[in-house]
Amino acid sequence: MEINKTTQFDFGLNNVNEVKEIIKSVLSALNEKGYNPVSQLIGYILSGDPTYITSHNNARSIVMQVERDELLEEILKYYLEDLNK
Repeated sequence: MEINKTTQFDFGLNNVNEVKEIIKSVLSALNEKGYNPVSQLIGYILSGDPTYITSHNNARSIVMQVERDELLEEILKYYLEDLNK
C-alpha cells in the first residue's frame, strides 16, 4: 500500500431511499419517547449496541436492518449536501 495515494471507498448502497426511511422512522420513535436522537444515534453507530435505540414502534429492529456504516454514510451525505447549498 502506498501512503501517498488516496484509497476510494464505496459502500455500494442498493437502496438509499430505504436507508432514509429507516432513519426517519427511528428519528420519529426516539423523538416520541423523548430521547435526544443525535446522542442515541451516535451511541448506536459508535458502539453497535442496539439498546441505544428505543424499541418503541419497532425502531430497534428497524435500525438493525441496515449496517451502521450505511446509516453514517447517509447522514453524512445529507449534512454535506446541506453545507453546499
